[in-house]
Amino acid sequence: MEKIPTPHIEAKEGEIAGRVLMGGDPLRVKYMAERYLENPVQFNGVRGMLGYTGTWQGKRVSMMGHGMGMPSIGIYSYELFNFYGVKTIIRVGSAGAYHQDLHLGDLVLAMGACTDSNYGAQFNLPGTYAPIADFGLLRAAADCCEEKGFPYKVGNIVSSDLFYSDNPQIGPWVKMGVLAVEMEAAALYMNAARCGARALTICTISDHVLHGEATTSEERRTAFTRMVEVALAVC
Repeated sequence: MEKIPTPHIEAKEGEIAGRVLMGGDPLRVKYMAERYLENPVQFNGVRGMLGYTGTWQGKRVSMMGHGMGMPSIGIYSYELFNFYGVKTIIRVGSAGAYHQDLHLGDLVLAMGACTDSNYGAQFNLPGTYAPIADFGLLRAAADCCEEKGFPYKVGNIVSSDLFYSDNPQIGPWVKMGVLAVEMEAAALYMNAARCGARALTICTISDHVLHGEATTSEERRTAFTRMVEVALAVC
């Protein structure tokens, strides 16, 4: 396939599966691959953004890091969709809760991803685009959560460009029913739409913005396994 390896992914043709689970922390991805995949083989190490391909219950699956923020996941998901023929990407990551009824460890299935980013401007649309998940993946993930008894909510999240804000504006998002905040889903959904591919974001609540609760970095790396089980079941 032309244009591979890319500037950011050193995999050769055929080394990446058609379905990819992505996480922000490459060390979390390494943990996921070693825990869940049979015979995982590393296909990427450029810039420390680890990627692996193996099998899970007979399905060929890849797992790869995407870094933090929409510019980062925008680059990696673009290259996967356009140069490596990937058809499905499921982001498994952490999010900060905005909804009162969410608790640490709960799952959020992002039906839509609001954003304060200007990422969508590149598409020159004559209005405001609403980035959404693939409904088939979303419905299957919700069914899986029901079957496994995992606590979850489905709805809107917000993908923010800012982790540290000089002027945080949380209240308006809360009033509009937004469940949680993270930093990548909107760009992933836009890239998937543009490429005719499928995407879903499954987040584990790592902290509660309103309550001040939080998990540790080690817990985020190794304890957030429910979202990975759901993603593997539906990918």
